[in-house]
Amino acid sequence: MKLSRLVLSAVAVLAFASQASAADRFRVGYLRVMDDAQAIAAHEGGFYKKQGLDVELVEFKSGTDLIKAIVGGQLDTGVLGFTNAVAWASKGANLKVVGGAQHGYHAIVVREDSGIKDVAGLKGRSLASQAEGSTADTVLKGVVLKHAGLKADDVNIMGVSPQVAVQSLVGKRVDAAFLFEPQASIAQLIAPVKQIYEIGEVWPFPCMVVITSGETLAKRRAEVWKSLDAQREAIDLLQKKPADASKLIASYFIAEPTLKTLKHGDLPREDVIRDAIKSQTFSAALTAKEQLRMQEIADILQQQGALKTRDGKPFDVRSIVDLSWQKDRKL
Repeated sequence: MKLSRLVLSAVAVLAFASQASAADRFRVGYLRVMDDAQAIAAHEGGFYKKQGLDVELVEFKSGTDLIKAIVGGQLDTGVLGFTNAVAWASKGANLKVVGGAQHGYHAIVVREDSGIKDVAGLKGRSLASQAEGSTADTVLKGVVLKHAGLKADDVNIMGVSPQVAVQSLVGKRVDAAFLFEPQASIAQLIAPVKQIYEIGEVWPFPCMVVITSGETLAKRRAEVWKSLDAQREAIDLLQKKPADASKLIASYFIAEPTLKTLKHGDLPREDVIRDAIKSQTFSAALTAKEQLRMQEIADILQQQGALKTRDGKPFDVRSIVDLSWQKDRKL
């Protein structure tokens, strides 16, 4: 009888410890794109652990699914496009943008046999992009196409994941694709396609940011800040030592040790990802100019009818921005 009590007590203690451990775990959501490289590098490089955080990195297929998990309390923070936060905040969700991540790199890649030479040439053609309402989709329709004199319905746009966009382009199911890195680089290495446009060169904007819920920020502010410190260290590595960073994250993007290319034989995946990292601009801070650009994008969302506020007034991006960590770190 005493032995059974001891066994039951031990089981209860282990169960309690397991529940406590799960409660202490800090969950970070990410997308498998280069824009989220700092979250992956912080995890693989041990930067979260260095800050005393037990982080569970949770992958999502879209920013829409990721933001739902933050709103629902299944995640503590996430690295994703800020339009997701704007859309949900306009409906009453308590969300906060607490840090920067990556500046908008989105390339239009076309099949070489398509005859498309510029953005205007997309009229009447098919293009694989991201989900409707995403930051990429908003910028594509409200900036890229508009600047080329096109309307959204002038192009047959297919909203899919970046991986499916590459497959569709390579498989000749679409004429073009609007891609993040490293998918843009990978597509050009494995198929007869070329890049004709990159928005960061003509209309730079803060694409990915770090988002949390107001509740999480209130209850776990110290941990949120520690996660931002870890991601900031990862960003320093990505910017200053891309080859070292590539060794940490390359397997997330290319499963095999080498990538079979059309013109360069088998390339080590670390080399492919290193070059993709170099094409990016990461930043843990959000400047005043970038915040104005965020407001521009929110205004575009409203113009497109994808964002509606309760009072019908323009959505004020400042209402969801909390840069207290950035100010404390003097960034």
